[in-house]
Amino acid sequence: MEEPALARRYYLVSDLHMGGDGQLQHCDYTTEFVGFLKDLAKEGPDTELLIVGDTFGFWELTLVHGLDKLDHIIRAHNVIFDQLRITGANITVTMMVGNHDYDLACDPGFASKLRAYNIHLDTSLHLIRTLGDRKIWIEHGQQRDEFNTFREYGNLYALPVGYFITETFVSGASRHSDFGTGAWLKDIRSVGTMQIPDWILSNYFYREMSTALRWFLLPFLLLSGVTILAIVGEGLRLFGIFDYNILFQNPLMSRLGIIDNVLQVVIAINSAFLVLFGLPMAVVSHDLMRTLRRFRVLTSRGVTQDLDSVEPYLKGAEEVFKRDDKVAVFVFGHTHDAFLKHLGSAGRVVLNTGTWLKLLHRVRVRFGLLPAVYYPSYRLNYFLIEEEGEKLVIRYVTIPKVPEPELTWLERLLTLGREPNPPEVIPARTVID
Repeated sequence: MEEPALARRYYLVSDLHMGGDGQLQHCDYTTEFVGFLKDLAKEGPDTELLIVGDTFGFWELTLVHGLDKLDHIIRAHNVIFDQLRITGANITVTMMVGNHDYDLACDPGFASKLRAYNIHLDTSLHLIRTLGDRKIWIEHGQQRDEFNTFREYGNLYALPVGYFITETFVSGASRHSDFGTGAWLKDIRSVGTMQIPDWILSNYFYREMSTALRWFLLPFLLLSGVTILAIVGEGLRLFGIFDYNILFQNPLMSRLGIIDNVLQVVIAINSAFLVLFGLPMAVVSHDLMRTLRRFRVLTSRGVTQDLDSVEPYLKGAEEVFKRDDKVAVFVFGHTHDAFLKHLGSAGRVVLNTGTWLKLLHRVRVRFGLLPAVYYPSYRLNYFLIEEEGEKLVIRYVTIPKVPEPELTWLERLLTLGREPNPPEVIPARTVID
Protein backbone atom coordinates (compact mmCIF):
# COMPACT_ATOMS: atom_id res chain seq x y z
CA MET A 1 0.00 0.00 0.00
CA GLU A 2 1.25 3.48 -0.80
CA GLU A 3 1.57 6.07 1.93
CA PRO A 4 -1.56 8.12 2.73
CA ALA A 5 0.33 11.41 2.63
CA LEU A 6 3.78 12.52 1.57
CA ALA A 7 6.11 12.40 4.56
CA ARG A 8 9.83 13.10 4.78
CA ARG A 9 10.58 11.51 8.16
CA TYR A 10 9.41 8.06 9.26
CA TYR A 11 9.54 6.94 12.89
CA LEU A 12 9.15 3.19 13.46
CA VAL A 13 8.28 1.24 16.61
CA SER A 14 6.52 -2.08 17.15
CA ASP A 15 5.42 -4.80 19.54
CA LEU A 16 4.03 -2.65 22.34
CA HIS A 17 1.67 -5.49 23.37
CA MET A 18 -0.68 -3.35 25.42
CA GLY A 19 -3.37 -5.35 27.17
CA GLY A 20 -4.13 -8.90 28.24
CA ASP A 21 -5.69 -10.77 31.12
CA GLY A 22 -4.75 -10.07 34.72
CA GLN A 23 -1.26 -8.69 35.25
CA LEU A 24 -0.63 -8.43 31.49
CA GLN A 25 -2.72 -5.27 31.50
CA HIS A 26 0.07 -3.52 33.41
CA CYS A 27 2.38 -1.43 31.20
CA ASP A 28 6.01 -0.94 32.26
CA TYR A 29 6.90 1.73 29.70
CA THR A 30 4.03 4.25 29.97
CA THR A 31 6.24 7.15 31.08
CA GLU A 32 8.85 6.54 28.39
CA PHE A 33 6.37 6.05 25.55
CA VAL A 34 4.37 9.15 26.47
CA GLY A 35 7.62 11.13 26.54
CA PHE A 36 8.48 9.81 23.07
CA LEU A 37 5.04 10.82 21.76
CA LYS A 38 5.36 14.29 23.27
CA ASP A 39 8.61 14.82 21.39
CA LEU A 40 6.94 13.73 18.14
CA ALA A 41 4.07 16.17 18.75
CA LYS A 42 6.56 19.00 18.19
CA GLU A 43 7.13 17.88 14.60
CA GLY A 44 5.05 18.85 11.57
CA PRO A 45 2.83 17.14 9.00
CA ASP A 46 5.84 15.84 7.05
CA THR A 47 6.43 13.27 9.84
CA GLU A 48 4.81 9.86 10.17
CA LEU A 49 4.92 7.44 13.10
CA LEU A 50 4.39 3.82 12.05
CA ILE A 51 3.51 1.29 14.74
CA VAL A 52 4.53 -1.92 13.00
CA GLY A 53 2.03 -4.39 14.47
CA ASP A 54 1.27 -6.07 17.81
CA THR A 55 0.26 -2.79 19.40
CA PHE A 56 -2.29 -4.74 21.44
CA GLY A 57 -2.38 -8.10 23.18
CA PHE A 58 -5.83 -9.18 21.94
CA TRP A 59 -4.81 -12.85 21.89
CA GLU A 60 -3.92 -12.62 25.57
CA LEU A 61 -7.23 -10.92 26.42
CA THR A 62 -9.88 -13.61 26.94
CA LEU A 63 -12.17 -11.89 29.46
CA VAL A 64 -13.78 -9.50 26.94
CA HIS A 65 -14.60 -9.95 23.27
CA GLY A 66 -15.05 -8.07 20.00
CA LEU A 67 -14.73 -4.28 19.97
CA ASP A 68 -14.88 -4.28 23.76
CA LYS A 69 -11.27 -5.53 23.74
CA LEU A 70 -10.05 -2.17 22.47
CA ASP A 71 -12.24 -0.21 24.91
CA HIS A 72 -10.91 -2.35 27.76
CA ILE A 73 -7.29 -1.62 26.78
CA ILE A 74 -7.86 2.10 26.22
CA ARG A 75 -9.35 2.46 29.72
CA ALA A 76 -6.24 0.85 31.21
CA HIS A 77 -3.83 2.93 29.10
CA ASN A 78 -5.71 6.21 28.77
CA VAL A 79 -2.56 8.28 29.39
CA ILE A 80 -0.95 6.79 26.27
CA PHE A 81 -4.10 7.20 24.16
CA ASP A 82 -4.65 10.78 25.27
CA GLN A 83 -1.13 11.59 24.11
CA LEU A 84 -1.65 9.68 20.85
CA ARG A 85 -4.65 11.93 20.16
CA ILE A 86 -2.53 15.04 20.76
CA THR A 87 0.46 13.79 18.76
CA GLY A 88 -1.74 12.51 15.94
CA ALA A 89 -3.18 16.01 15.47
CA ASN A 90 0.27 17.21 14.35
CA ILE A 91 1.77 14.20 12.57
CA THR A 92 0.43 11.09 10.83
CA VAL A 93 0.14 8.07 13.13
CA THR A 94 -0.31 4.78 11.26
CA MET A 95 -0.98 1.47 12.97
CA MET A 96 -0.38 -1.87 11.28
CA VAL A 97 -1.84 -5.25 12.19
CA GLY A 98 0.24 -7.93 13.91
CA ASN A 99 -0.68 -11.45 14.86
CA HIS A 100 -1.51 -10.62 18.50
CA ASP A 101 -3.96 -7.89 17.43
CA TYR A 102 -5.24 -9.70 14.33
CA ASP A 103 -8.83 -8.73 15.28
CA LEU A 104 -8.02 -5.28 13.84
CA ALA A 105 -8.04 -6.78 10.34
CA CYS A 106 -11.40 -8.50 10.82
CA ASP A 107 -13.77 -5.78 12.04
CA PRO A 108 -13.91 -2.26 10.51
CA GLY A 109 -15.29 -0.98 13.80
CA PHE A 110 -11.76 -0.90 15.21
CA ALA A 111 -10.66 1.65 12.58
CA SER A 112 -13.37 4.13 13.56
CA LYS A 113 -12.57 3.76 17.27
CA LEU A 114 -8.87 4.37 16.63
CA ARG A 115 -9.65 7.34 14.39
CA ALA A 116 -11.05 9.10 17.46
CA TYR A 117 -7.46 9.11 18.76
CA ASN A 118 -6.03 10.35 15.44
CA ILE A 119 -4.69 6.88 14.60
CA HIS A 120 -4.94 5.67 11.00
CA LEU A 121 -5.36 1.87 10.93
CA ASP A 122 -3.97 0.21 7.80
CA THR A 123 -4.79 -3.51 7.62
CA SER A 124 -2.49 -4.24 4.66
CA LEU A 125 0.04 -7.02 5.23
CA HIS A 126 2.80 -4.67 4.10
CA LEU A 127 3.20 -0.96 3.46
CA ILE A 128 5.47 0.99 1.13
CA ARG A 129 6.93 4.36 2.02
CA THR A 130 9.15 6.38 -0.30
CA LEU A 131 12.01 8.81 0.13
CA GLY A 132 13.18 10.20 -3.19
CA ASP A 133 13.34 7.31 -5.62
CA ARG A 134 13.90 4.70 -2.91
CA LYS A 135 11.31 2.61 -1.13
CA ILE A 136 10.91 1.31 2.40
CA TRP A 137 9.11 -2.03 2.74
CA ILE A 138 7.32 -2.38 6.11
CA GLU A 139 5.59 -5.46 7.52
CA HIS A 140 4.96 -6.96 10.92
CA GLY A 141 6.42 -10.30 9.88
CA GLN A 142 3.84 -12.84 11.04
CA GLN A 143 3.32 -13.97 7.44
CA ARG A 144 6.83 -15.46 7.50
CA ASP A 145 6.25 -17.38 10.74
CA GLU A 146 4.75 -20.83 10.16
CA PHE A 147 3.05 -20.83 13.56
CA ASN A 148 1.48 -17.37 13.21
CA THR A 149 0.67 -16.84 9.54
CA PHE A 150 -2.99 -16.43 8.51
CA ARG A 151 -4.15 -18.71 5.70
CA GLU A 152 -7.35 -16.66 5.26
CA TYR A 153 -6.30 -13.15 6.20
CA GLY A 154 -9.32 -11.19 7.41
CA ASN A 155 -11.23 -14.25 8.65
CA LEU A 156 -11.51 -13.93 12.44
CA TYR A 157 -12.01 -17.67 12.86
CA ALA A 158 -9.18 -18.88 10.62
CA LEU A 159 -6.58 -18.71 13.38
CA PRO A 160 -3.04 -20.14 13.34
CA VAL A 161 -1.50 -22.49 15.90
CA GLY A 162 0.20 -19.54 17.59
CA TYR A 163 -3.16 -18.18 18.71
CA PHE A 164 -4.03 -21.30 20.69
CA ILE A 165 -0.56 -21.44 22.23
CA THR A 166 -0.86 -17.81 23.34
CA GLU A 167 -4.42 -18.15 24.62
CA THR A 168 -3.59 -21.27 26.60
CA PHE A 169 -0.16 -20.50 28.02
CA VAL A 170 0.31 -16.71 27.99
CA SER A 171 -3.14 -15.54 29.09
CA GLY A 172 -3.45 -18.54 31.38
CA ALA A 173 -0.12 -17.75 33.03
CA SER A 174 -1.18 -14.15 33.60
CA ARG A 175 -4.50 -15.15 35.17
CA HIS A 176 -2.63 -17.29 37.67
CA SER A 177 0.30 -14.93 38.30
CA ASP A 178 -1.35 -13.44 41.40
CA PHE A 179 -1.04 -16.80 43.15
CA GLY A 180 2.72 -17.00 42.78
CA THR A 181 5.58 -15.70 44.87
CA GLY A 182 5.78 -12.47 42.93
CA ALA A 183 4.09 -11.83 39.58
CA TRP A 184 6.82 -13.50 37.52
CA LEU A 185 4.33 -15.42 35.36
CA LYS A 186 3.19 -12.18 33.69
CA ASP A 187 6.60 -11.91 32.03
CA ILE A 188 6.03 -15.01 29.89
CA ARG A 189 5.88 -12.78 26.76
CA SER A 190 9.44 -11.66 27.51
CA VAL A 191 10.96 -15.12 27.01
CA GLY A 192 11.95 -16.72 23.72
CA THR A 193 9.42 -19.37 22.71
CA MET A 194 11.92 -22.21 22.89
CA GLN A 195 13.04 -21.18 26.39
CA ILE A 196 9.64 -21.14 28.13
CA PRO A 197 9.98 -24.63 29.75
CA ASP A 198 13.46 -23.78 31.05
CA TRP A 199 12.24 -20.39 32.33
CA ILE A 200 9.34 -21.99 34.21
CA LEU A 201 11.71 -24.51 35.81
CA SER A 202 14.01 -21.65 36.85
CA ASN A 203 11.23 -19.70 38.52
CA TYR A 204 9.83 -22.80 40.19
CA PHE A 205 13.19 -23.59 41.78
CA TYR A 206 14.21 -20.07 42.83
CA ARG A 207 10.76 -18.73 43.81
CA GLU A 208 8.00 -21.28 44.16
CA MET A 209 9.75 -24.34 45.61
CA SER A 210 9.42 -24.89 49.34
CA THR A 211 12.33 -23.14 51.05
CA ALA A 212 13.17 -26.25 53.10
CA LEU A 213 13.17 -28.45 50.00
CA ARG A 214 15.32 -25.97 48.05
CA TRP A 215 17.97 -25.87 50.77
CA PHE A 216 17.89 -29.65 51.12
CA LEU A 217 18.47 -30.12 47.38
CA LEU A 218 21.01 -27.31 46.99
CA PRO A 219 24.15 -29.18 48.18
CA PHE A 220 23.31 -32.21 46.02
CA LEU A 221 22.79 -30.04 42.92
CA LEU A 222 25.87 -27.91 43.60
CA LEU A 223 28.10 -30.98 44.00
CA SER A 224 26.83 -32.81 40.93
CA GLY A 225 30.05 -32.11 39.01
CA VAL A 226 32.19 -33.33 41.92
CA THR A 227 29.96 -36.43 42.10
CA ILE A 228 30.79 -37.35 38.52
CA LEU A 229 34.51 -37.02 39.35
CA ALA A 230 33.97 -39.26 42.40
CA ILE A 231 32.26 -41.91 40.24
CA VAL A 232 35.14 -41.78 37.75
CA GLY A 233 37.65 -42.05 40.62
CA GLU A 234 35.84 -45.06 42.07
CA GLY A 235 35.74 -46.69 38.64
CA LEU A 236 39.51 -46.24 38.30
CA ARG A 237 39.95 -47.84 41.72
CA LEU A 238 37.74 -50.82 40.86
CA PHE A 239 39.67 -51.42 37.64
CA GLY A 240 42.93 -51.40 39.60
CA ILE A 241 44.34 -48.31 37.96
CA PHE A 242 44.59 -46.65 41.41
CA ASP A 243 44.67 -48.27 44.84
CA TYR A 244 42.32 -45.67 46.32
CA ASN A 245 39.73 -43.08 45.27
CA ILE A 246 41.96 -40.10 44.55
CA LEU A 247 39.16 -37.60 45.17
CA PHE A 248 38.78 -38.39 48.88
CA GLN A 249 41.84 -40.29 50.00
CA ASN A 250 44.33 -37.48 49.64
CA PRO A 251 46.03 -35.16 52.16
CA LEU A 252 43.87 -32.14 51.36
CA MET A 253 40.53 -33.86 51.96
CA SER A 254 41.76 -35.64 55.11
CA ARG A 255 42.49 -32.26 56.73
CA LEU A 256 38.83 -31.21 56.39
CA GLY A 257 37.75 -33.59 59.16
CA ILE A 258 33.96 -33.70 59.60
CA ILE A 259 33.46 -31.65 56.42
CA ASP A 260 35.15 -34.45 54.49
CA ASN A 261 32.72 -36.95 56.05
CA VAL A 262 29.68 -34.79 55.16
CA LEU A 263 30.92 -34.37 51.57
CA GLN A 264 31.39 -38.11 51.24
CA VAL A 265 27.82 -38.76 52.41
CA VAL A 266 26.34 -36.18 50.03
CA ILE A 267 28.41 -37.45 47.10
CA ALA A 268 27.60 -41.08 47.91
CA ILE A 269 23.86 -40.30 47.79
CA ASN A 270 24.34 -38.30 44.60
CA SER A 271 26.29 -41.16 43.06
CA ALA A 272 23.52 -43.64 43.84
CA PHE A 273 20.91 -41.40 42.20
CA LEU A 274 23.07 -40.80 39.14
CA VAL A 275 23.78 -44.51 38.65
CA LEU A 276 20.22 -45.68 39.40
CA PHE A 277 18.34 -42.93 37.58
CA GLY A 278 20.74 -40.72 35.63
CA LEU A 279 22.29 -43.40 33.45
CA PRO A 280 18.97 -45.05 32.45
CA MET A 281 17.49 -41.60 31.70
CA ALA A 282 20.53 -40.71 29.58
CA VAL A 283 20.07 -43.90 27.54
CA VAL A 284 16.33 -43.23 27.08
CA SER A 285 16.99 -39.57 26.21
CA HIS A 286 19.57 -40.55 23.59
CA ASP A 287 17.15 -43.02 22.00
CA LEU A 288 14.34 -40.44 22.07
CA MET A 289 16.53 -37.87 20.29
CA ARG A 290 17.47 -40.50 17.69
CA THR A 291 13.78 -41.23 17.08
CA LEU A 292 12.88 -37.53 16.77
CA ARG A 293 15.67 -37.03 14.25
CA ARG A 294 14.37 -39.98 12.24
CA PHE A 295 10.94 -38.33 12.14
CA ARG A 296 12.67 -35.04 11.17
CA VAL A 297 11.31 -33.24 14.21
CA LEU A 298 14.93 -32.61 15.21
CA THR A 299 18.10 -32.04 13.24
CA SER A 300 21.68 -32.26 14.42
CA ARG A 301 21.39 -28.52 15.22
CA GLY A 302 18.19 -28.83 17.28
CA VAL A 303 14.51 -28.25 16.59
CA THR A 304 13.65 -28.27 12.88
CA GLN A 305 11.30 -25.28 13.20
CA ASP A 306 13.10 -22.69 15.33
CA LEU A 307 10.29 -20.33 16.35
CA ASP A 308 12.78 -17.57 17.11
CA SER A 309 14.95 -17.89 13.98
CA VAL A 310 15.61 -14.78 11.89
CA GLU A 311 16.28 -16.77 8.72
CA PRO A 312 12.73 -16.63 7.24
CA TYR A 313 12.75 -12.83 7.48
CA LEU A 314 16.17 -12.44 5.86
CA LYS A 315 15.04 -14.76 3.07
CA GLY A 316 11.85 -12.70 2.69
CA ALA A 317 13.91 -9.52 2.49
CA GLU A 318 16.10 -11.03 -0.25
CA GLU A 319 12.97 -11.87 -2.26
CA VAL A 320 11.61 -8.33 -1.88
CA PHE A 321 14.94 -6.77 -2.90
CA LYS A 322 15.15 -9.00 -6.00
CA ARG A 323 11.56 -8.24 -6.98
CA ASP A 324 11.93 -4.46 -6.68
CA ASP A 325 15.36 -2.86 -6.91
CA LYS A 326 13.94 0.43 -5.61
CA VAL A 327 13.45 -1.08 -2.13
CA ALA A 328 16.39 -0.04 0.03
CA VAL A 329 15.10 -0.89 3.52
CA PHE A 330 13.13 -3.94 4.69
CA VAL A 331 11.45 -3.36 8.07
CA PHE A 332 9.76 -5.94 10.29
CA GLY A 333 9.00 -6.61 13.95
CA HIS A 334 7.40 -9.71 15.50
CA THR A 335 10.50 -11.43 16.93
CA HIS A 336 11.26 -8.75 19.58
CA ASP A 337 14.95 -8.79 18.59
CA ALA A 338 16.07 -5.33 17.44
CA PHE A 339 18.84 -5.33 14.87
CA LEU A 340 20.08 -3.70 11.68
CA LYS A 341 21.84 -5.79 9.03
CA HIS A 342 23.28 -5.00 5.60
CA LEU A 343 22.09 -7.60 3.14
CA GLY A 344 23.76 -8.44 -0.13
CA SER A 345 25.00 -5.49 -2.14
CA ALA A 346 25.55 -2.06 -0.65
CA GLY A 347 22.44 0.00 -0.10
CA ARG A 348 20.19 -2.83 1.14
CA VAL A 349 19.32 -2.88 4.84
CA VAL A 350 17.11 -5.14 6.96
CA LEU A 351 16.02 -3.88 10.36
CA ASN A 352 13.92 -5.27 13.16
CA THR A 353 12.05 -2.77 15.31
CA GLY A 354 12.34 -4.82 18.52
CA THR A 355 9.86 -4.46 21.36
CA TRP A 356 9.04 -2.21 24.29
CA LEU A 357 8.33 -5.19 26.54
CA LYS A 358 10.73 -6.32 29.22
CA LEU A 359 13.38 -8.74 27.92
CA LEU A 360 14.66 -11.76 29.83
CA HIS A 361 18.10 -13.23 29.09
CA ARG A 362 19.26 -16.70 30.13
CA VAL A 363 22.46 -16.89 32.19
CA ARG A 364 23.94 -20.24 33.23
CA VAL A 365 24.96 -20.74 36.86
CA ARG A 366 28.65 -21.06 37.64
CA PHE A 367 28.55 -24.71 38.73
CA GLY A 368 26.27 -27.60 39.55
CA LEU A 369 23.05 -28.87 37.99
CA LEU A 370 21.03 -25.84 39.01
CA PRO A 371 18.51 -24.10 36.72
CA ALA A 372 19.69 -21.12 34.71
CA VAL A 373 18.83 -17.57 35.84
CA TYR A 374 16.89 -15.09 33.68
CA TYR A 375 18.16 -11.51 33.88
CA PRO A 376 15.68 -8.69 33.09
CA SER A 377 16.42 -5.72 30.86
CA TYR A 378 14.74 -3.22 28.54
CA ARG A 379 15.63 -2.05 25.05
CA LEU A 380 13.09 0.69 24.44
CA ASN A 381 13.92 2.00 21.00
CA TYR A 382 12.80 3.56 17.76
CA PHE A 383 14.17 3.96 14.25
CA LEU A 384 13.99 7.16 12.22
CA ILE A 385 14.43 7.02 8.44
CA GLU A 386 14.90 10.27 6.51
CA GLU A 387 16.81 11.83 3.61
CA GLU A 388 19.96 13.89 3.93
CA GLY A 389 20.77 15.31 0.53
CA GLU A 390 20.88 12.34 -1.82
CA LYS A 391 21.48 9.85 0.97
CA LEU A 392 19.06 7.78 3.00
CA VAL A 393 19.84 7.94 6.72
CA ILE A 394 18.61 5.52 9.38
CA ARG A 395 18.90 6.71 12.96
CA TYR A 396 18.58 4.34 15.90
CA VAL A 397 17.67 5.74 19.32
CA THR A 398 17.31 3.92 22.63
CA ILE A 399 15.44 5.28 25.64
CA PRO A 400 17.14 4.29 28.92
CA LYS A 401 15.14 2.21 31.38
CA VAL A 402 16.46 0.13 34.30
CA PRO A 403 14.34 -2.85 35.45
CA GLU A 404 13.18 -3.12 39.04
CA PRO A 405 15.33 -5.45 41.20
CA GLU A 406 13.71 -8.87 40.98
CA LEU A 407 16.44 -11.49 41.20
CA THR A 408 16.79 -13.34 44.49
CA TRP A 409 20.10 -13.18 46.31
CA LEU A 410 20.64 -16.88 45.52
CA GLU A 411 20.24 -16.20 41.79
CA ARG A 412 22.74 -13.33 41.98
CA LEU A 413 25.20 -15.45 43.99
CA LEU A 414 25.06 -18.43 41.64
CA THR A 415 25.71 -16.20 38.61
CA LEU A 416 28.24 -13.92 40.30
CA GLY A 417 30.56 -12.44 37.68
CA ARG A 418 28.38 -13.58 34.81
CA GLU A 419 26.27 -11.23 32.76
CA PRO A 420 23.84 -11.78 29.89
CA ASN A 421 25.36 -11.58 26.44
CA PRO A 422 25.18 -7.95 25.29
CA PRO A 423 22.58 -7.21 22.60
CA GLU A 424 23.67 -6.81 19.02
CA VAL A 425 25.11 -3.35 18.52
CA ILE A 426 23.04 -1.13 16.24
CA PRO A 427 24.78 1.97 14.87
CA ALA A 428 23.21 5.26 15.94
CA ARG A 429 23.46 6.42 12.31
CA THR A 430 23.48 4.30 9.15
CA VAL A 431 23.88 5.92 5.75
CA ILE A 432 22.61 4.32 2.55
CA ASP A 433 24.16 5.87 -0.55
